[in-house]
Amino acid sequence: MAMDTSKEKDSIEQNETAAHLSKGSTKIGAEDERFAVFAAKDTEWHRHETKQLLRKVDVRLLPVLVLLYLLNFLDRNNLSQARLGGLEDDLGMTGTKFNTATSILFVGYLLMQLPSNLIITRVRPSIYLGAVMATWGVISACTAAVQSYGGLIAVRICLGIAEAPFFAGAIFLMSAWYTRAELAHRIAWFYSGNSLANMFGGLIAAGVLGNLDGNKGIAGWRQVLQAIASIHKLIQIRWLFIIEGSITIFIAIIAGIVLPNFPSNTTGWLTKEELSYASYRLYEDAREADDKDAITLRVGMKKAFHDYRLYLFILLQHISLLSQTFQYFFPSIVGTLNYGQIETLLLTVPVWFATFLISLLVTWTSGRTADRSIHIIALMILSCIGNIIATASSSVGARFFAMFLMPMGAVSAYQIIVAWVANSFPRPLVKRSACIAICNMIGNTATIYGSYMYPSSDGPQYVPGGSANAVICLIVALLALLIRLVLVRENKILAAAEDNNAMEIHGEALERSTGFRYVL
Repeated sequence: MAMDTSKEKDSIEQNETAAHLSKGSTKIGAEDERFAVFAAKDTEWHRHETKQLLRKVDVRLLPVLVLLYLLNFLDRNNLSQARLGGLEDDLGMTGTKFNTATSILFVGYLLMQLPSNLIITRVRPSIYLGAVMATWGVISACTAAVQSYGGLIAVRICLGIAEAPFFAGAIFLMSAWYTRAELAHRIAWFYSGNSLANMFGGLIAAGVLGNLDGNKGIAGWRQVLQAIASIHKLIQIRWLFIIEGSITIFIAIIAGIVLPNFPSNTTGWLTKEELSYASYRLYEDAREADDKDAITLRVGMKKAFHDYRLYLFILLQHISLLSQTFQYFFPSIVGTLNYGQIETLLLTVPVWFATFLISLLVTWTSGRTADRSIHIIALMILSCIGNIIATASSSVGARFFAMFLMPMGAVSAYQIIVAWVANSFPRPLVKRSACIAICNMIGNTATIYGSYMYPSSDGPQYVPGGSANAVICLIVALLALLIRLVLVRENKILAAAEDNNAMEIHGEALERSTGFRYVL
């Protein structure tokens, strides 16, 4: 009876997939003809067309995503600067309340990740991401009006729910335009919003706290939030909502107009020939068309959860994010160098600028060499060394040097990891979307408990947190090595299956097309 039920379910899934494929059969036939034309072109033609196409896609996609992520990260993490300006005293926060306020955001953030990334496969990403941004901007503005710890917690939970769709959705959208070799470097540009937000956040906070703390009876930390939310203008709170909402909605409208959708439903700024070539490039990269209608959401989810590699990448992304939890307390950690409040904030600026430059460099070399694991291992060892020095040394010079190594290694490695996830689950499109969301969703649970690694009572050395982070960095490196070995084995299996013209591997249908190999 159980066997009959299982067969019936498999039959239903096969019928669903067949129905989806038949709907697009005419379109696929036309695409095959165009793809055959592209395949006949020489290398110089492809190099020229790729360069022209990427220039247009980069200009249309990357600046908007970087801006959105910068605003996203500023809204999420301005509490770390606000803490130096008296946030805890003003709201009566003691013990681990600040840690709770930091981590509570990720409760709503995690719950919405997977549903959102499935929704984005069925709607226009430009409209969807623009609407998400408008929502989180309004909620973030409400932080300036908070008068109690309970109010802060409520706003942070709502902010997490509103921000949840953005990161995984943006990564998924980029994976629909860039090949595996191109994706890591583009993710670095996108993730630069993280480093730039930390850098500009320190500059803004230094300016506000240095010149306006206590001005007109408004505590410096609240002015930090108002400055960020209303383009550095300190105004009455009731007007803050109007101006912040207007700015956010304005930028959201721009995002809705400028952001591209998928190559299959983008119009206006690319010719039909360019759109076809965009699809062809992805087909050549994965040896399979990137068709959103190839399978249903339910079948895509099932394929994702049945792939054992997903669980290895979940663990890798989770531990990698745990290794970065220091950044939510970075101004406080830099404060242990015993400089003044303003000097401390300014000292964070060169650290994050250097991290931004290193990220661009290593993701570029990662794409050029078609390597992910070795880059990740080297960068995590670098971050491990930084944590050890920061924890063990009392020398100001050594500790400041260590504070460069920590984010340069951990943050840069994470960008390669995110690209590696998207690279390793290229098709079907729904499965890729689900895998990106699942890894990001469960990965970010590290931030919930990781925020407790640096309580103020452990200062100035933060020995427990720093020591734990050093070990965590080594675990990330070992996991990257393990996944590399797993994928080497998978590539050998694929090669053997092709040599033997096998249609199945371990009793399951061969999902990858001829010529496909996993990026190591």
